[in-house]
Amino acid sequence: MSNTIKDLAAGTAGGIAQVLVGQPFDIVKVRMQTSAKGTYSGMLHCAGGILKNEGPLAFYKGTLTPLLGIGVCVSIQFGVLEYAKRIFTARNLARGEGGEEGKMLSGGQLVIAGVAAGLANGVVSGPVEHIRIRLQTQSNTNPIYKGPFNAIKQIVSQHGISGLFKGQSVTFLREATGYGVYFLAYEKLVQREMTQKGIRRDQINPMNSVLYGAAAGYALWAVIYPIDMIKSRMQTDGFTPSTGQKYASARDCVRKVWRTEGISAFTRGLGPTLIRSPFANGATFLGFEMASRLLYS
Repeated sequence: MSNTIKDLAAGTAGGIAQVLVGQPFDIVKVRMQTSAKGTYSGMLHCAGGILKNEGPLAFYKGTLTPLLGIGVCVSIQFGVLEYAKRIFTARNLARGEGGEEGKMLSGGQLVIAGVAAGLANGVVSGPVEHIRIRLQTQSNTNPIYKGPFNAIKQIVSQHGISGLFKGQSVTFLREATGYGVYFLAYEKLVQREMTQKGIRRDQINPMNSVLYGAAAGYALWAVIYPIDMIKSRMQTDGFTPSTGQKYASARDCVRKVWRTEGISAFTRGLGPTLIRSPFANGATFLGFEMASRLLYS
């Protein structure tokens, strides 16, 4: 089995762990991001309303899409990241940099690897998250879509393949910015422990992988949350003026949200995100690291 296949498989394990842990928090975040100002007084009000009106299974509404899609997305992220790291490691070895094996990559190298991983991931995450958000925000009593595949079928038939990629430019901006920071934070924490203790990567305590993943998740959301909010608005907006389109572009969305709802709108739903982040991202890196150890042993 090639190293790339191993990395993709380990990334899939991390993606599945991320979805199963983070989905209930994500639906609360999306509802708060896309609702009109004043709809919810806070995270608990939103979560309580979902539980009361739609039942506990509503917290996993639209889960099939991310379970399949995010598994692929995280697989791509780690596959590209590890491939880029191998390229930089070979370059470091040739230059006599990066320690004995050239694996201690610089901050710049890690950011570039993370940005590449984010852009590759964005090709898939854009339509996956678009479908998920449509399912998460539709009416429970009078749903437009019967499920993810029905949503894909309807959107493609009415708006073409490009309809699936609604909000794609914002998605690329979010992924490139976020994953550059995300993987920089995680890898630097891993490097720090390896250097201080003189150990290999596979000797790091799994709980530290969880902690480092949690820290990386906070770094990611600190950078991308306002961008993510705009992406959510774009992906729940109508496709045409006749179907309730509010925003002509991402820039138009920023202007209108700022003018009508103020700066607080750009951080609405941040509470569930900050609660979700350490669990979901800790699970992601734990899943990846444990699967990698198994596959590379």
